[in-house]
Amino acid sequence: MNVHAILAIYRFEMARMGRTLFQSIAAPVLSTSLYFIVFGAAIGSRIAEIDGVSYGSFIVPGLIMLTLLTESVSNASFGIYFPKYAGTIYEVLSAPVSFVEILAGFVGAAATKSIVLGIVILATASLFVDIDILHPWWMAGFLVLTAVTFSLFGFVLGIWADSWEKLAFVPTLIITPLTFLGGTFYSINVLPPFWQTVMLFNPVVYLVSAFRWSFYGNADVSVALSLAMTCGFLLACLVTVWAIFRTGYRLKP
Repeated sequence: MNVHAILAIYRFEMARMGRTLFQSIAAPVLSTSLYFIVFGAAIGSRIAEIDGVSYGSFIVPGLIMLTLLTESVSNASFGIYFPKYAGTIYEVLSAPVSFVEILAGFVGAAATKSIVLGIVILATASLFVDIDILHPWWMAGFLVLTAVTFSLFGFVLGIWADSWEKLAFVPTLIITPLTFLGGTFYSINVLPPFWQTVMLFNPVVYLVSAFRWSFYGNADVSVALSLAMTCGFLLACLVTVWAIFRTGYRLKP
């Protein structure tokens, strides 16, 4: 394992976060604060509790997951797409570096950015509402697992995309709507039975449910099922990346 190569890619990607600190950290934190003002204060004042948790506290795990998913996909997809766009990807591919080391550098940096952002948003949320984390180790585990999984997905997306429009298509028109409809601001148990069944086909429901369970001990679906589905998606992304590097799909002429 070429640790120096991994660290070189990792540090280069992390340096971008320092250069775009406002876009990377301040903008998502500001958006989260607005969510708390609109949903937590305006709507929360009309909703007493959900599953024994105040509405303002209830939406915290969903807001963190909303940001985590979108930022993981965006960071990883941009990280690999821009070298393709600029033509510098061939320098990486021609270097004595394996695809595992390339993957570890790019995905590790994207996941780190998302995890840092998730922690910052959690700290921001604590300024608005009281937060009790019943299972802190599970919370940290779900945070890391989700960030890595969707950073892998973003990496695949960045390789697949051959234009800036395609790069923005999945995060904007698929990930974000699925997250808003995945129980971020409500429990699916409040929906009619038919729509509860429909929501079970939304994979984000399982992520939000498991993450919320680590905070308050309440879950809309089985935590074991949520963990299994996330690990399954992680494995599917790994297999896809292996196939991409084996065939050179959209990496080599």
